Amino acid sequence: MKASIPSPPIEWSAIHLGPVTIHAYALWILLGIGVALWLTTRRWVERGGAAEAVGDIAFWAIPFGILGGRIYHVISSPGPYFGEGGNPWDAFKIWNGGLGIWGAVALGAVGAWIGARRAGVSFSAFLDAAAPAVLIAQAIGRMGNYFNQELFGSPTTLPWALEIDPAFRPAGYEQFATFHPTFLYEMVWNLAGAALIIYLDRRLDLRGGRVFWLYVMVYVSGRLWIEHVRIDEAVNVLGLRINEWVSIVVLSTAVAAFTILGRRQRTAAVRPDRSQLAAAPSHPEDDAAVTDPVEDVADTPGDGSAGA
Repeated sequence: MKASIPSPPIEWSAIHLGPVTIHAYALWILLGIGVALWLTTRRWVERGGAAEAVGDIAFWAIPFGILGGRIYHVISSPGPYFGEGGNPWDAFKIWNGGLGIWGAVALGAVGAWIGARRAGVSFSAFLDAAAPAVLIAQAIGRMGNYFNQELFGSPTTLPWALEIDPAFRPAGYEQFATFHPTFLYEMVWNLAGAALIIYLDRRLDLRGGRVFWLYVMVYVSGRLWIEHVRIDEAVNVLGLRINEWVSIVVLSTAVAAFTILGRRQRTAAVRPDRSQLAAAPSHPEDDAAVTDPVEDVADTPGDGSAGA
């Protein structure tokens, strides 16, 4: 008998407590958010920021991210909602699964920007602190796909193939029993990517948003090949899934942004701001003047050794 990964029994996808139904998908998302908040707070405090600022920013970023993720999912996979036999009201049933990471990051960043402005902290520095934590949250959230038996890849007989119940096999694949476990591929990729980002953040002088763009490069480069393996319904453009096109565009943007920010950082290190030099105090004791620790530290997030 060939080895394979069994899917959880369908009964495990939800817990029924009287009239209340708690979906496993939602629990994994909440767990991911909790871990992300913990790690972001730790990294932010190590950079000199106030711990409560993370909660203030998350108050805006999380609901914006969930809304953006759902909107992108519905747009990129409209069939179950607006196609033949689809139900438009199902678009609001987020607990059944379906969040597009591109929409989640885009609108989540908008929410974080609003929260950062209200909290009076550097937006780019906050993104740098949160980047690896977001990647870990994405890894944890993929367990929801596992429990829902969704978003798996093409048929395979590899030892780590994922068993899918007949009820969840898409049309045209009913005769296959095992498929690529893309949830597992993305989990492993994301966790390894988060470790790499934290390591490079410690070793290199990354700041001003470069950690965030490094996160984008790491995630998207993995998502590009994982997306190519998936067989779930999605809009296709010129032979590629729309998520593949988005991955290509986002990866190109991330590489350009990371490179430009790096050049600016090196230029600033070689050519200091003359206006600041001219305004420097004439007496050494004046250097002890009190400044806002959040703004001051957030705009220069450290020497690279403070990353968690």
